[in-house]
Order: sequence, then structure tokens, then C-alpha cells
Amino acid sequence: MIVIVMGVVGAGKTTIGKLLASDLGWQFADADDFHPMSNVEKISHGIPLTDEDREPWLDRLRGAILEWIADGQSTVLACSALKRSYRAMLQVDPQVRFVYLKGSAELIAERLKGRQGHFAGEAILASQLTDLEEPEAALKVDVSDTPEHIVNRIRKALSLG
Repeated sequence: MIVIVMGVVGAGKTTIGKLLASDLGWQFADADDFHPMSNVEKISHGIPLTDEDREPWLDRLRGAILEWIADGQSTVLACSALKRSYRAMLQVDPQVRFVYLKGSAELIAERLKGRQGHFAGEAILASQLTDLEEPEAALKVDVSDTPEHIVNRIRKALSLG
């Protein structure tokens, strides 16, 4: 199974994804690591990415997901997956499940103010909220709870022990 933990910058995708993967003994991957340097540069300067910018990134992610499935490698992927079209590219198999980390703009902005060492910051949040097309076919989880409670909810909802 591939679980894609999605949401806007600062929603907790990496924190929740790593904790979930660790609890399950699965591989963890961060979609940020698949961005070409040109995208990282834009994001680090608060410049929103276009669909054209995201295309090679989504192609890389799709390829990785196909490889994980072919290898039987259960993986948790932290990925914004903001638009339906992006999720459609990543939904390569019924084994791919989406978990949407949903929270208020205020809560997420507050979290981003204290964030250190990441190339995407508060400047990019507004554009991501604008781009976000909330998923219909995803498990929706409120990010205001603790990471441990969020992971437990995900595990229960997806029947992952």
C-alpha cells in the first residue's frame, strides 16, 4: 500500500508521514526530495510553482510510486497533492490511498512562523490555499490534534493495525 499524506505547506505532512511510517515499519519518502532544483529555488524565495513547474516533479513521483508498487514496498509519501489533476497522476493503482491533513489557515500559519530549516515557508501558504482543491476521496484528518492521535486515527481508518 502507498499512503500519500497530503495538504498545504505546514499541515504536518512530514511529521505525520514519518511517524506513521515508523509505526508501521514502512518506508517514508518526502515529495520535496523529488523537486528539481529550479522548483526548490522558486519555493525558497516565496514564488508559487505553476502547473508547468510541477510537471517533472509529478512525473518523478508517479514513477517512484509505480516502482514501490512493483517492488511490493509499502510506503508513506508526504506530498502536497493540492489539485485533483495532481492526485489523478499519482493514483496509479487502488493501493494508493490519500490522507488529507486539514487545518485552518490561522493554525497552519502559526506553525510556519516557528518552522526552521525548510525551504518552503509562510510566504507560500496563501498560494497553496488558493490552489488547494479539497479531495473528495481521501481520509480527512484534523491537524489540530497531536501527531500521535492523528497517526492512530489514520491507522484505524485505513485498517492498518
